[in-house]
Amino acid sequence: MTTDPQNVTLYDTYTRETRTFESLEPGKVRMYCCGPTVYDYAHIGNLRTYVFEDLLRRMLAMAGYEVRHVMNITDVGHLTSDADTGEDKMVKGAARTGLTAWEIAERYTGAFQSDLAALNILEPHVWCRATDHIAEQIADILEIERQGYTYVTGDGVYFDTGKLKDYGYLARLDVQGLNAGSRVDLGEKRLATDFALWKFSPPDQKRQMEWDSPWGRGFPGWHIECSAMSVKYLGELFDIHCGGKDHIPVHHSNEIAQSEVAHGTRLANYWLHGYFLELDRERMSKSSGEFLRMQSLIDRGYDPLAYRYLCLTAHYRSDLKFTWESLDSATVALGRLRQLAHDGGEGGEGGAPDPGWLADFQREMRQDLNSPRALAVVWGLAKANLPGAVRRRTILAMDDVLGLDLANWLPPDETVPGEVLALLADRDAARAGRNWVLADELRDRIQTMGYEVEDGPGGSRAKRR
Repeated sequence: MTTDPQNVTLYDTYTRETRTFESLEPGKVRMYCCGPTVYDYAHIGNLRTYVFEDLLRRMLAMAGYEVRHVMNITDVGHLTSDADTGEDKMVKGAARTGLTAWEIAERYTGAFQSDLAALNILEPHVWCRATDHIAEQIADILEIERQGYTYVTGDGVYFDTGKLKDYGYLARLDVQGLNAGSRVDLGEKRLATDFALWKFSPPDQKRQMEWDSPWGRGFPGWHIECSAMSVKYLGELFDIHCGGKDHIPVHHSNEIAQSEVAHGTRLANYWLHGYFLELDRERMSKSSGEFLRMQSLIDRGYDPLAYRYLCLTAHYRSDLKFTWESLDSATVALGRLRQLAHDGGEGGEGGAPDPGWLADFQREMRQDLNSPRALAVVWGLAKANLPGAVRRRTILAMDDVLGLDLANWLPPDETVPGEVLALLADRDAARAGRNWVLADELRDRIQTMGYEVEDGPGGSRAKRR
């Protein structure tokens, strides 16, 4: 493996171009991924983004990089509207469940982590909760205030986007048009694009999650948490920041604005965004007609890794249409791939991966995570005239990136009738005595009973046809 920067290209949303990847520190990559707001279960559309990020991490490791992966848990500050209006999602979730905000944070954080495990997504090296980093967020707001980019209203401390020349560059926002055409009641906000850094607790009620600050008791805005925590664990400028494409116009644009003022950087050298999963021609969301979480698929009898396979069939920068038929097809393909890898082990575990096929696979993955073309290489390998052990080792090396956990799959236990086993033993004895005619007759009898005979170095076995 190599860390030659010519080996990896990534599409950077900030520059709107596919760039040759060069890490800031040779051989090492620092990566931050926006995590969930833990007020409810994740839906499978959310989880597609985390599959893409896992694929990115695995590809970088394949290319020889040491990756440090950080993910936040938003357990405070994310209002029901990205425009700083509505309830805190955690408070809303608490009201829905009858639990405290702290309790639902624990419940849905655990559920999210279970979903990641079911999809064989590698855990980040650092989990960071917003509520554990209030001091860091206050420190960042103080620095932004010192630089002259804040103002105070009756409900909070706001970032003054009008003072930042390139605000919204990531999304190529028409800031003047947005502000001129806004029909939203701005209240005390100066511009529609201004956003909350710190929100004051309502004077007539006590919130479940609130803290003292230089501006009064309250809670942080959603955007400041990612800026503060990513800098704490990865530095003021790190390599890669990931999220869904819905983060581009608001959340990530605001993260960059905060960082430009507080640290003089755009926070990350590369900004990568996964696209949507569509259900019935609409973006998957909790407000769509059918809220599908991972357990919904499991309850219908699907393996979570079939959903992971389905995600791999589309490039991460293209929307993916979800249908039950497409998941059925992914299930069949995954089953074939599992059996192929398993059967290759019948010839033993020896042998190195085939360098040519592996190089073709790696080339596709290094070209902006082109998983559909990489899968095409895998299926080409399946038809190649290679020894079973070599094919298996090659597939498993590819699966280090695909993450389908092929090495640990075993076929379902099947009880073979005693009569079939007796015939199989007689056939083995006939083969050992070089009585090929009798061996063939016994094989034919076994086949008429609905079983195929598979021969290997360790002996023969019967498998239902």
